[in-house]
Amino acid sequence: MKNKPLFLQIWIVFASITLFISIMLSIILPLTLRHFFTEEMYITIESAQKFMFSRYDLFTLKDLLESQGLEGARQTLENIRTVRHFFIYDKGQIYIPSSLSGEFVEKVIRQAMAQEDTSQRYSGEVNGEKIFYVITKGTAFDENIFLISYMWDSYRQDLVKTLFKRLALVTFIVSILSWIPAALLSKYLSNPLVALEKKVKKLANYEWNEPIRVDREDEIGRLGKSIEQLRNQLLYQEEMQKSFLQNISHELKTPVMVIRSFAQAIRDGIYPKDDLDSSVAVIDSEAERLEKRIRNLLYITKLDYLKTNEIVYKKFYLDKLIKDVIERLAWNRTDIDWELRLPPTEIKGDMEQWRVVIENLLDNQMRYAKNSILISLRDKDSSVLLKIWNDGPPIEDEVLKSLFSKYNVGEKGQFGLGLAIVQRIVNLHQAKIWAKNEKIGVSFFVEIPNTIDSNN
Repeated sequence: MKNKPLFLQIWIVFASITLFISIMLSIILPLTLRHFFTEEMYITIESAQKFMFSRYDLFTLKDLLESQGLEGARQTLENIRTVRHFFIYDKGQIYIPSSLSGEFVEKVIRQAMAQEDTSQRYSGEVNGEKIFYVITKGTAFDENIFLISYMWDSYRQDLVKTLFKRLALVTFIVSILSWIPAALLSKYLSNPLVALEKKVKKLANYEWNEPIRVDREDEIGRLGKSIEQLRNQLLYQEEMQKSFLQNISHELKTPVMVIRSFAQAIRDGIYPKDDLDSSVAVIDSEAERLEKRIRNLLYITKLDYLKTNEIVYKKFYLDKLIKDVIERLAWNRTDIDWELRLPPTEIKGDMEQWRVVIENLLDNQMRYAKNSILISLRDKDSSVLLKIWNDGPPIEDEVLKSLFSKYNVGEKGQFGLGLAIVQRIVNLHQAKIWAKNEKIGVSFFVEIPNTIDSNN
């Protein structure tokens, strides 16, 4: 059934439930109704007997029977509330209906004579048909009188069949009428999903310009909003990727062109930088620049892989790692005054990845700092806060919002893979990173948790 349209699945489920309920009712109702009507028959018989005893005392009953004769008296008794009656007393039985067999009457007489209670319920069979009767004791003319009142099972069966037919008809009509709104409801529920399916197919075919609107506030509406958010994200990613490809093509093409042109010039005996060593130094510098770009691209791809695989976390001292990186990079900017506030601070993570984070952050700081860089570490609740400040120019608000984007282009035209790598590593370690413009300069903050959930 899962391969059928959704509206048909909903309708089939609804129709199956109603059909199942109808079948169960058709099985349970006859049994329940028979028990119910059996009880009602006994109550009817007992009510008829009370009516008989309250309306006629035994003296009046005798006069009535004698005045109407045998047949008239019998008819009078049988017509009382459709319950039939006859009497038994010490001298024998009187007014025995012709429909009752002698064998059954003898059985009733034995039951009446052996009965200890004033009134008792019985059931039996007469000529293959079930009969329900009640024997009640009475006294008249100083003799024991037994009033036997009975009803045939055909009366109960007729009631059961009549009521069951009506219930079955009502159930059938309700089922049929309910299937129509069920079909409409299934259409109503499935139509938005069908529309969303078409929209998602367009997204899969790179048709992202048409907005997705679902005028609902339920789960389907929330699904539509999520897909619309995905569409906007895809548009943003497409735009950023185009910008990234344009910039990275320039960043990769430029050093390649310089290397080729210098190599061809040297091969022709021409030294663009006056001498061979200077010209080769330019080639080496451009090759290093190209290598760095390629290394960053490969590293961010590696981080995408690590995101779906388990990372081995180990404890190490972050303050020592920062000092080691500064020693290797500080020679690039000998004019910078470094201020370090680095108490011994132990964290848990991948040390080599955090080395890349510190290197990229310090490379960024050194590029924009005028004269000073401040680095500090301090405990904050259940985390460690790393702050790196430089006295360079503030970051534009628009750039600040997308500073850590993979395809962000910096103020000096350099594509921002470095900070994108930083953020990816920080996220892998369940940490947070943000930048903030100060009154003077810019600060970068990294909040590192003391404990890491390895399941995330």
